[in-house]
Amino acid sequence: MASGLRRFVGSLSRRNLSTACANKQLIQQHDGGVGSGKSLNLYSAINQALHIALETDPRAYVFGEDVGFGGVFRCTTGLADRFGKSRVFNTPLCEQGIVGFAIGLAAMGNRAIAEIQFADYIFPAFDQIVNEAAKFRYRSGNQFNCGGLTVRAPYGAVGHGGHYHSQSPEAFFCHVPGLKVVIPRSPRQAKGLLLSCIRDPNPVVFFEPKWLYRLSVEEVPEDDYMLPLSEAEVIREGSDITLVGWGAQLSIMEQACLDAEKEGISCELIDLKTLIPWDKETVEASVRKTGRLLISHEAPVTGGFGAEISASILERCFLRLEAPVARVCGLDTPFPLVFEPFYMPTKNKILDAIKSTVNY
Repeated sequence: MASGLRRFVGSLSRRNLSTACANKQLIQQHDGGVGSGKSLNLYSAINQALHIALETDPRAYVFGEDVGFGGVFRCTTGLADRFGKSRVFNTPLCEQGIVGFAIGLAAMGNRAIAEIQFADYIFPAFDQIVNEAAKFRYRSGNQFNCGGLTVRAPYGAVGHGGHYHSQSPEAFFCHVPGLKVVIPRSPRQAKGLLLSCIRDPNPVVFFEPKWLYRLSVEEVPEDDYMLPLSEAEVIREGSDITLVGWGAQLSIMEQACLDAEKEGISCELIDLKTLIPWDKETVEASVRKTGRLLISHEAPVTGGFGAEISASILERCFLRLEAPVARVCGLDTPFPLVFEPFYMPTKNKILDAIKSTVNY
């Protein structure tokens, strides 16, 4: 097997990784998109993005556990049939090996799109991501890089996943210089952000909210387009309090904003989208306007990325704050099974925190 792997790697292109995609369309946050659209759920939008990535770049490869069969969430359905088993293939059940192989593939100038079947199982690959991928360019003085690496992983609650199929480990990777961490909230965002991640000249960890794979449906442009990284989006304007979140939590927060509006509270809702490097300026401008901040995420509250946002905004906006920064997050326990409804940062918890912060 080792000799076969060496022959496979040796056959791959050694062209340098491009840092630009001049012929691709980068669309801004509020544009209607490019070309005609079609109603897709989130997993279908991911599938469409992977089709485009493989079709537009012969150096792109997709691999992971069961991806050749379409994957457990069907995100890679049809890819092996269309592009062949040399570019879309299954791997052994070894996350460390998947990411280690992906780093080497990307270091040779290829686009390595590695799937970790569940984000809960990304930890065996932690050393490869943190000590190899993130430091590859730095330790070589920019002589070498693995910028063509994208690690995809479904994350978050799903209603019945329990301890090992529900975790949100994004904060672990936000502590690592050299990585980008991106989480979409919807099908249109997922497609545009994933294509940007695949073509970005830096290694990226792309977490996909599995709760939304089939639940979230919207019109998605069929064309090849990208959405900018490290640009937060104000998806709802308001004047009384700023709410910041990402991924599946945005839909819960939006429901809370609607209920708060009925009680006369105007909420501004921001989707961070890229957690590292995150868009401090957009959040700061909003908090300077509203004087209040609430952050919500599924991960446990202690050490969650909400703490970093809170600390940064306190440093930048201390004299403009009308109330302490609020965090509505998961509990500091292992992710439960039957007690999941008590663990989750629900609409009612967020609404209570909104009212408490505004009335402080």
